[in-house]
This record gives sequence, C-alpha cells and structure tokens, in this order.
Amino acid sequence: MTKALSPDPEPRPLDHLPSCGTSGDVAMIDKQGALDFAGLEQAVGALAAWLSAQALEPGDRVASWLNKTRLACLMPLATARAGLVHVPVNPLLKRAQVAHIVADSGAKLLIGGKSRLGSLKSDDIPGDCRAVEEGEPALDGPIMPPSDGDPDSLAAILYTSGSTGRPKGVMLSHANMWLGAVSVAHYLGVRPSDRTLCVLPFSFDYGQNQLLSSWYAGASVVPFDYLMARDVTKAVGRHDVTILAGVPPLWVQLTEIEWPPENAGKLRVLTNSGGKMPVPLVRALRQTFPDAVLHSMYGLTEAFRSTTLPPELIDAMPESIGTAIPFAEIMVVAPDGSECAPDAPGELVHAGPLVALGYWQDPERTAQRFKPAPDFSDYGGMAVWSGDTVIRDAEGYLRFVGRDDAMIKSAGNRISPSEVEDAAIESGETAEACAFGVSDARLGQAIRLVVRGEGGPADEALKRYLKTELPNFMQPQDIIWQDNLPRNPNGKLDRTEIERKWGV
Repeated sequence: MTKALSPDPEPRPLDHLPSCGTSGDVAMIDKQGALDFAGLEQAVGALAAWLSAQALEPGDRVASWLNKTRLACLMPLATARAGLVHVPVNPLLKRAQVAHIVADSGAKLLIGGKSRLGSLKSDDIPGDCRAVEEGEPALDGPIMPPSDGDPDSLAAILYTSGSTGRPKGVMLSHANMWLGAVSVAHYLGVRPSDRTLCVLPFSFDYGQNQLLSSWYAGASVVPFDYLMARDVTKAVGRHDVTILAGVPPLWVQLTEIEWPPENAGKLRVLTNSGGKMPVPLVRALRQTFPDAVLHSMYGLTEAFRSTTLPPELIDAMPESIGTAIPFAEIMVVAPDGSECAPDAPGELVHAGPLVALGYWQDPERTAQRFKPAPDFSDYGGMAVWSGDTVIRDAEGYLRFVGRDDAMIKSAGNRISPSEVEDAAIESGETAEACAFGVSDARLGQAIRLVVRGEGGPADEALKRYLKTELPNFMQPQDIIWQDNLPRNPNGKLDRTEIERKWGV
C-alpha cells in the first residue's frame, strides 16, 4: 500500500480557507478587477449573510448555475459559512439535466444567469425551490462571521458528468474539501506569488480545488471561461499565470497550437486530472512547456484525488500515476481481499479522510462503492473501492490498467481499452482515441476503435502500426475516423456518447 502523511492534519470548516492570505495579497483577478484576501473575506461574509436571510434551514441545498463569475467563486465558501449545502451545476448543462439535479438534490434555491433561468420550463423547478438571478445576491454589506460548524458535516453535493450512467450526487464534507485543498497545495508546492488560471468547471471536484488550494496557499486565482484553446494562451500571457490544471483533451488542444515562448515560459506548474495522459501527450507537454513541472495524477470524485507522480519522474515513468497524496492510503486489493503482490493487477482502494460521505439519497449505489477498508489498511473505516485495475511495482509506483466494467471480453481474453487507445496514439496518426467492445457472434465482443482525424492514408498507417505493436487478439475489427469526438461537460471524452453513436 502507499500512504502519505499529512502536512496539516487538523481539518476545519471550509469557510476558514481564505485566512491563509494576508490583506494586501491579491486573492482573485476577474472582470471586476482585483480582490485581495481582506476583500474576499468581506465578500464571503456578505454573501453568507444574504443566504442566511433567504428563509433557508441549516443543511438546505443551494444550487448555482453560473459562469465563472465572482459570485460562482464565492459560493463554495459562503454556503459553507451559512450552514448550507452547495450544489454547483455545470453551466454547459441544458434545462432537462439541470431540472434533474435540482429535483434530485432537493435544492431550495437556484441561482443562475437570466438567460439560463429563462430557458427553464414552468415544471422544471419544484414548487418549493426559488430561482433568483445572479445579480440579486449581495457581495457587500453586513457580514456573517466565520462558522464553527462540524468539519465532518455535509458541505457540497457534486454531480458526476453521467459518463457511466445517470448522474450521481457525491456528498463531500467540509473536511473532504479542506484537506483536499491542503493536500494539493502541499504537493504542488503552491506559493503566494502564484497565479492559477481556473479553466476547469467549478462543478468538477478538481475545478473547485483550483480555487481552494490556491487560496489555502495565499495564491491568486483567475477564473476564466474560454471558447478556443488560443484563449488560454492569451490569458496566460495577459495575467502572468504560473499554474494551469487541465484534462487530457484540453492538453491535446494546447499542444497542437503554437505558444509564444514568453507565454509558455510563464507557466511553472501543470497538473492533469480527469483521465490518463498517453505517453505521446506527456512528451508533447514537456516539449511545449520545458520550464514547467508536470504532475500526472489519478483521482475519482468519491475520494477527490488519490495519487500523483513526482514531476522529476515524469520523463522516466510517463505511464505511472505515482503514489498516494497527503491524507490518502492507496491499496491494491486482490479479489479475495488480500493485498496484491508487486506487479500483480488488483483493484485500487482508497481509504482515509478524503473519502466522501457517499451518494446523495442512493444507499444502494453507496453500498456498492463505499465499503469497509481491507483488514490490512492502516486508516481502516470506510473506503472507496474504485473498480479500477492498477498494478504496483516493487518501488510502490502505480500504473493504471483500466476499469473492470469497461474491459473488452474477446475470445476469452480480457482487454483493457486503454492499451488499444495508447497504441493508437503512440502511432502518431491520431491524438485521441476511444476503444470499446461490440457484440460479435464468433468472438463474444470485437474491438471497435474511434479516433480523431481525417483517415485516408492515416488509416492504413495506423492499422500497420497496430499490427506491429499489438497481438492479434487486440486488433480492432474496424476503425472509425471522426473530425471531432464528443466530450462531456467537464471536457473529457464522452465514452457513453461515443459508444452510443458508433457502437451499433
């Protein structure tokens, strides 16, 4: 197992986070200008006071459906201070998806932009939920002082993107989010002089952590909504950004465009989440941003973040997802519940205080994923059984193999889609690929590979490469070329949609 010790083991209520910055330091730079930490504390207190005046009971859910405005940045802390539960909704979602989240969470208040709220139908919002436009909440005026709430109480419900089924509401405590901020700030080495460009959605666990880990360390955040990859390039130069977090599809786009050397050189730390980075993408990032350290990480919303690879090892071990982050105990567990020996595949199990409280109003699925830790666990208690297969080497470093429920079963072989996808990307003929099984009378399942690109000569070149690099039982039955591949609201490849469109 791998276990990282805490740099600061004492969890606190989430709304205490900004206290690490001083009054003269800039906490946020947005369209309204710069806000220092004293102003951040004032605005959080004022918004919390406004929320507490909305006839809400402690523990009531408040949903926000917002772009990356100042209000959106303050909501996680202000709801926590007011004793409420925040439900951030991805601004890319449409009315039916939003209606599901609002109804499922039992939100009593929905805060959104005028056009978004105007897109809702009369029966989309339950009768006991009030919708208010984003200009109504007060960010100045009387303030509510910091809370003395229980760090283990519910602070937020984050809904998964639904790429593996209907969206689930993951319940996060104050301690989950506080310790996640401490952990990431610690292992990234975030400094007060850093500026983080927040491009990930705030409805995404790591999207919120962009804010929280930066503020914990006294650093500045730049909330940023972008349309094109070049927008990110310009924002890095305009705001002297030093830290950038992304998901693999965004990194692909950022390495496919030309970066002015002076802009690329500003970035000090790059962090990846939301999916494995193929080796060619790691190499492209190292070439595009030679002065930046690259953190390859693994995580799941149910436990926030689990592992990270020290940047100094990324060139030698680009396929590794590293070892446990602070506050995490990571185990590789065999089917019989014992600890796997080195180089033996097993299920990744995460124990410790980053483990979420379960799924909102879903005891059946909670029981499937949240189970007692193995007997050999140091932390014990409740653990997240990820369903992901990993291998740990003799030095304790982990390598992701694949999800058990995504494995392709072909002619008696269990095939990890990621092995086929990695080989396709390593060919250099495509930058993005998705492999999955389709019904086949002879094999049980045949492999279908959907890739981004024009096809043509690249199709034959890719097939030749795969025949050279992969055994016969791992060869795709067919390859489908597309100019663009579907993505979910968090920017990741939408495997469910890809299989739906091309899996028949």
